[in-house]
Amino acid sequence: MDDRHDHRQAIALFRYALIREAADPALSPRERGELVRALAERDHAGPGGGRVRVSRPTLDRWIRAWRAGGFPALVPDPRVGVPRTPAEVLELAAALKREAPGRTAAQIAVILAELGDPTPSPTSRTLQRHFARLGLNRHPDGRPPRAFGRFQAERPGALWTGDALHGPVISGRKAYLFCFIDDHSRLATGYRWGASEDTVRLEAALRSGLAARGVPDRIYVDNGSAFCSRELLRACAVLGVRLVHSRPGEPQGRGKIERFFRTVREQFLVELDARGGASDLAECNRLFAAWVEGDYHHRAHRETGQPPLARFTAGDTPPRLPTPAELHEAFLWSEHRQVTKTATVSLHANTYEVDPALVGATVELVFDPFDLTQVEVRYQGRPMGLGVPHRIGRHVHPKARPETAPAPAPATGIDYLTLVQTRLAQTTRRRISYLDLPLPGLEPDQPTTHEQEQR
Repeated sequence: MDDRHDHRQAIALFRYALIREAADPALSPRERGELVRALAERDHAGPGGGRVRVSRPTLDRWIRAWRAGGFPALVPDPRVGVPRTPAEVLELAAALKREAPGRTAAQIAVILAELGDPTPSPTSRTLQRHFARLGLNRHPDGRPPRAFGRFQAERPGALWTGDALHGPVISGRKAYLFCFIDDHSRLATGYRWGASEDTVRLEAALRSGLAARGVPDRIYVDNGSAFCSRELLRACAVLGVRLVHSRPGEPQGRGKIERFFRTVREQFLVELDARGGASDLAECNRLFAAWVEGDYHHRAHRETGQPPLARFTAGDTPPRLPTPAELHEAFLWSEHRQVTKTATVSLHANTYEVDPALVGATVELVFDPFDLTQVEVRYQGRPMGLGVPHRIGRHVHPKARPETAPAPAPATGIDYLTLVQTRLAQTTRRRISYLDLPLPGLEPDQPTTHEQEQR
């Protein structure tokens, strides 16, 4: 009981330390609101040693309790409960877990039910809490398990999750699938197989999804280089989409697309391998689109109980479709440059002439990454015309790599090393050794000067 009392006192001290500044009666409501909002937006060291986050309504409730009853009002009430699961059943469950650490709580619950005990077997959640108290919820190598909270967007288009799947080798190069799914319906909104895990292939998948399924409120991605690019951030900013990145090492929230990638492996890639693969990426994209639109979107999802397409279209307010002009603007790239004294700017080995009034100013150059011959100049958000190409050394942005590798040049059949070897052999046969020639006046069978010196 003393340990429980100390724990409750620690909780009360944590609560008091958190609200003591915001509970100052001298603060105005506005000042108090700013403090409480700041407290609710960051993590705190909890009484148990872990990091916790407290919501604003909870902080307000603690402030009201402290004003009404002081420090004792912050002490949590003791919990009095009667365990419904017999202690011997929990001991048996723990023994089963220790015997085979790979057994899950759900599997142990099935084993207990199979024993036929008249007492109702505990649920898997009860066993998980019991194992956590005993420190048994760990991997065989001692690592604690990863916990994922359950979340689902409230409507179609509220949240898209994007990621990349490493796929098979196609046409001699590894293929990557960039895909976005709608969190509410599990609909695959935008997807594309490519030969590189880069921004160009990512934007191709996202652009097709936006054109077909509308503009989402948020896009949730990881911290890969393609997902952290300035180009993707600009596209989201133009369309009014909030781009959210997961914390490094914390994949919570991407479980749905990981589960979709598992379905891709089990239902699409296995059939692609059975037919001997795809001849090229174009065929792979055609087959994948056929599988997604003709099979996956019409098959009832195990968690939602509805086909993804039916659930996506059942919303009262479908996502807004962007105009072609909006899409074009969103997927242009931009870089900032300072205008030189000669009224020119440089961009990747290219030089453009701009309005002389912009000399010394920093301007934004907006362009299609696949066509650097045409660059639009903007200053403080205002269009300032097109840059006149002065010298074009590169027609395509360095990041806009082609989808396929260039075809190898036809073989000439020329073996340079063999030619050198043949030439050397012929030169050696034609070379005259003057030491081996007979001296004048000697018979052919008499020794030469070299032979006489040898003797």
